[in-house]
Order: sequence, then structure tokens, then C-alpha cells
Amino acid sequence: MNASLLAILRCPETRQTLREADDATIAEINARIRAKSLRNRAGREVIGPIDAGLIREDGIYLYPERRGIPVMLVDEAIPLGGGTSST
Repeated sequence: MNASLLAILRCPETRQTLREADDATIAEINARIRAKSLRNRAGREVIGPIDAGLIREDGIYLYPERRGIPVMLVDEAIPLGGGTSST
């Protein structure tokens, strides 16, 4: 993703900064999608692989990217379960 765009994007819920997910994280998410064991924040099954993702600063959610476009909708966020937030 373009660095200048990443610098201005924020989580739509908390306004936290975002960082790009590494290849290992994307591979793990896509494996869970293939296994039909991944649900988004709204509780719907995530269908189809993601190309990349943006992780919220606290590490709790990832916003998926498909065809180079980040899906910045709260309900579409994918829980990561490894967050560092105390909330």
C-alpha cells in the first residue's frame, strides 16, 4: 500500500492508526478462510481469500484488502485475538 495513504487511514471505529499485515498473518487468515472457520466481526463467515490487510494499532482487528482496496467497515473487520488493548 502507498505509504502516504497508509499514513492518513484510521480505524473507522477507534481512529487508531493501522499497519500492514505481514505475509504470515495473511497466509494464516487465508488458511482459516479455506477451512471455513473464520468469521468477521458481524459474525458472518469470511468468504474468499484476502490479498492483504491492515491491522489496527491495538492488534485486535484486521481490515481486509481485496484487489488493492481496503474494506474499512467495522462489521467486515476480522478478529485477530492477539490484541494488546486493555479494553
